[in-house]
Amino acid sequence: MAPPKAALDFLDFVNASPTPYHAVQSSITRLEKAGFTAIKERDNWSSTLKPGGKYYMTRNASTIVAFAIGSKWKPGNPIAMLGAHTDSPCLRIKPVSKKSSVGFMQVGVETYGGGIWHSWFDRDLSIAGRALVKDGKGNFAQKLVKVDRPIIRIPTLAIHLDRSSEFNPNKENELFPIAGMVAAELNRTGKKDETKDDAKVTNADETFQPLKDMADRHHPYILELIAEQAGVKVEDVVDFEMVLYDVQKSCLGGLNEEFIYSARLDNLNMTYCSVMGLIESVASSSLNNETSIRLITCFDHEEIGSTSAQGANSDLLPAVVRRLSVLAGGRHSDSASDKSWEHISSDPEIDLSTAFEQSMAVSFLVSADMAHSVNPNYVGKYESNHQPEMNKGTVIKINANQRYATNSPGIVLLQEMAKRAGVPLQLFVVRNDSSCGSTIGPMLSAKLGVRTLDLGNPQLSMHSIRETGGTHDIEHGIKLFESYLSHYSELETKIFVD
Repeated sequence: MAPPKAALDFLDFVNASPTPYHAVQSSITRLEKAGFTAIKERDNWSSTLKPGGKYYMTRNASTIVAFAIGSKWKPGNPIAMLGAHTDSPCLRIKPVSKKSSVGFMQVGVETYGGGIWHSWFDRDLSIAGRALVKDGKGNFAQKLVKVDRPIIRIPTLAIHLDRSSEFNPNKENELFPIAGMVAAELNRTGKKDETKDDAKVTNADETFQPLKDMADRHHPYILELIAEQAGVKVEDVVDFEMVLYDVQKSCLGGLNEEFIYSARLDNLNMTYCSVMGLIESVASSSLNNETSIRLITCFDHEEIGSTSAQGANSDLLPAVVRRLSVLAGGRHSDSASDKSWEHISSDPEIDLSTAFEQSMAVSFLVSADMAHSVNPNYVGKYESNHQPEMNKGTVIKINANQRYATNSPGIVLLQEMAKRAGVPLQLFVVRNDSSCGSTIGPMLSAKLGVRTLDLGNPQLSMHSIRETGGTHDIEHGIKLFESYLSHYSELETKIFVD
């Protein structure tokens, strides 16, 4: 049996997306192909957004919001929302990364998120991220960087030198990657001297340098690789944000290709399903009779608490939905393209001063973050009646202490959506004697006052450099999200608890 096409496309998506910046760009590629138009947060949307339109915007190039406006939308109507995140645990290159020891060139890194750091040892690693560069016109531009060959490695200590039963490396002293030999760098014909000379010329042209030169902070060859990928000269690289990633590509696995072996399943799996669910919803059902807005948002920084300008605990989603909730209210136009908005200004039921609160009262948010599959070698770590399996459907996550925001009305709603999509669902509750992770669901539910449910596709080895998911759960997730976005306005009034 051939694997679903969605699983193969997901492999392309995750292989092209070693960082949140790349994940956003991969999402944009798919959205633009489906007819979505870019808008900017700093612009006036009331003169840009149209009924039946499809749009996306980004913040910091690492968070993306995309939405489709129903042709019968009016202020105060529902917004069907999906929330995921673009970041994953990783190692990030420090602002001053140049290190060396006993003849080895090393790179200083800091840990991002709660990674299983021992899984990063003895892997073929490279660098990816974004560089801020001079564009030749006095401006500074962002360039994506992805070095596609292994250049960095974190070696384990031979068992002969350490026979302790536990492998628990010190993250500050024993997690330094090696990038090469000092002697080899010194003998690299002309390269090191050229970089130094360029730095001197650049410094001569500048009257004042607040920070040390980039060539003094980082190994010159790493700067050369970044500049090459960015398509600029070394001296034009002003700053960068780079992380390490495993160059081994994601792939299908298992005897019957029932698994996906991949980095960053948490949470690019749900990011991909959210993007494709929105695209499929507008492809399969017309927006002509739609009264709601279908919206997805994929945030950065979930793995470190979401407290940033582009995280879920920011003003981003509240600001976006507040602007959408009053969209076109009271606006008149003589142009034919704007005629469909005209009924709004004379509708006695519309009060723009409370449109946001009205919209949130009838809206819903699905918080989509990966879930735990039962691990056959550690069955005792799972509650006996809640052991999700891979390829058996998306998992609804429940926690009495509100680490997840799910409640009964949400479960009933999602079950109805799954019936329409013909996909299975599963339930998960953590053991009482085990800690429970959390998601963006509870914080956004409290911030917006909106009904919320937490779910995710099941996976093994969460937060490892190499995780395992189900091939068919990609398709399950897309179909479920397509059904939710397409049918929410129809079912909202039928499942309501005041």
